[in-house]
Amino acid sequence: MTHPEKTVRLTVAQAVVKFITAQHSVADGKRQRFVPAAAGIFGHGNVARFSQAFSQYSDELPFIQGRNEQALGHAGSALAKATRRRQTLAVSASIGPGAMNLVTAAALATVNRLPLLLLPGDTYATRRQGPVLQQLEDPADPGLTVNDAFRPVSRFFDRITRPEQLVTALPQAFRVLANPVETGAVVLSLPQDIQSHAYDFPAALFEPRDWVIRRPIPAPDELDGVAALIRAAERPLLIAGGGVHYSDATAALEGLAEATGIPVAETFGGKGAVQHDAGWFLGGIGLEGNPATNRLVAQADLVLSVGTRLTDFSTGSQTMFRNPEVRFASVNVAELDALKQGAAAVVGDARLGLEGLVERLAGHRVPTAWSEEIADRKAEWAPERARALDPGTPFDRAAAEADGVEIPETDAEITQGQLIGLLQEHARPGDTVIAAAGGPPGDLLKVWDATGERACHLEFGFSCMGYEIPAGIGVRLANPEPEKRVTVFIGDGTFLLNPTEILTAAQERLDVTYVVSENHGYQVIRRLQMMKYGEQFGNDFRYREEGEGGRLEGDYLEVDLEGIGGGLGARAIRAISAEQVRRALDETRGARGPVVIVVPTVPLVDLPGSGVFWDVAPAEVSDQEWVRPLRAEYEEGLAGQRWHV
Repeated sequence: MTHPEKTVRLTVAQAVVKFITAQHSVADGKRQRFVPAAAGIFGHGNVARFSQAFSQYSDELPFIQGRNEQALGHAGSALAKATRRRQTLAVSASIGPGAMNLVTAAALATVNRLPLLLLPGDTYATRRQGPVLQQLEDPADPGLTVNDAFRPVSRFFDRITRPEQLVTALPQAFRVLANPVETGAVVLSLPQDIQSHAYDFPAALFEPRDWVIRRPIPAPDELDGVAALIRAAERPLLIAGGGVHYSDATAALEGLAEATGIPVAETFGGKGAVQHDAGWFLGGIGLEGNPATNRLVAQADLVLSVGTRLTDFSTGSQTMFRNPEVRFASVNVAELDALKQGAAAVVGDARLGLEGLVERLAGHRVPTAWSEEIADRKAEWAPERARALDPGTPFDRAAAEADGVEIPETDAEITQGQLIGLLQEHARPGDTVIAAAGGPPGDLLKVWDATGERACHLEFGFSCMGYEIPAGIGVRLANPEPEKRVTVFIGDGTFLLNPTEILTAAQERLDVTYVVSENHGYQVIRRLQMMKYGEQFGNDFRYREEGEGGRLEGDYLEVDLEGIGGGLGARAIRAISAEQVRRALDETRGARGPVVIVVPTVPLVDLPGSGVFWDVAPAEVSDQEWVRPLRAEYEEGLAGQRWHV
């Protein structure tokens, strides 16, 4: 005798929200809500349906009201990154511009392989209303809407045009979110009329469900092959990427390095993969890495990359691996990345792969000469780093100008490097510092000590200006303990781009500290511009000169950053001297709600260079004679590019 399947009658919006509340991620036996909260901004494309559904289930799924949909998506990606891809947010938006604000957030999540659930509204599926407000009309494709822009920047996209489609679409969406190879932005495009339609859904669809984040097991023969390459190498070197974090492979990584002496460098995503300083630990690699690491990379005859995509910032646009005999090996969960550089690939989980290599390399040590070379290069870099960070050494303006750098007069007393030194001095175990675009992430990769649980959360896969302020919200949601400080380190350019989620942090009573380096412009791009063009244009924050044909070369803009922070609900402080910065950090540790600390920093003063080429081409022809030698220098750099297949 058969029994009719139990059903529950819900609208599409109610079904989506109810399903989300029942989903859990499971990793290494730890079970938690996959989506602990939703966020969004309501408009005509989602307010009548999703606001009702979120309200009905608000006890199970808290709702965060935001100021910008893109920022809310970034907060979800930051939560995912901080929880090792075990959690994320669901973000709802209206149709048209509200939905399009999520496209950048989708791209960031997909590029960085971070799970993010997006629920944009879409135009009417029935079309009986004729073109509606904010609808795109394409004469060749009546079914095309602006939401189709999500397709190339998402790992899963589905337009729900019938309620029953959710029965298969929702499980597929969470399958992708939980898959370490496929994860990224998941977009369920929801036409506004369909959101309100009711359907008798199978009750079983809403039962609690666990999504296991699996660890693909490496093939033994692949591990054997990489182990043999390591044993044969005279100068092996390991590059640790974000996959080390996501697979919780720090202990395995350190075990391999400690047992063998193989030196370890970190990418932006891998920053903090090593938690105990040791003679084999090199720090950051690549264009914004430290010069000692990069000199050693140039000598390596075997490069083992673990959990990294090896983008051009890490490879110096294919110029860093200079040993003519260099070979490559890799451990990566994604075959696409594992095979890069023509590597001997181990396709599988980073932790399992590293543990397998430890077993196979028992008793093996790198040659003494290589260990000595590593020690020498580190000894050269240590005092240079210390000088750049030391807030007790007054900035020598005369010396800088003697080197040909004309330093503008401002009220700044310390450099950005010295500000980082003060943040490092203040950092405690469990704290997190966050950066993304501009100068801060590169500076932190180069000099920040992320060992001892002083975490460094860098988004540089997409290098997305505007990620940082909402990222503080996502990281705080992942780490609610008030004694563990969350610090967002940004320049004034990023702060002014979109500071409004500071108000969201205030609304949610989230303790996030925003430290703003006020250096009067997009200084890292100005630096690149000077290197590749030879003149500053459009990067300093300056008034336009008076008179016809006036350029943006007047005085610096007068901007009250402290007032902006205070006006958005933060406790705002302007700190000029090193002692004032120390006092501001000490007095606000543990403060409730957001804090904004504005610190003027000396413009045009950078940390020591990395010594690495980046393939950014100056103009091939120009009437400006100073461009020609820059082009010649660039072409000389191109001669060092090598492709490894």
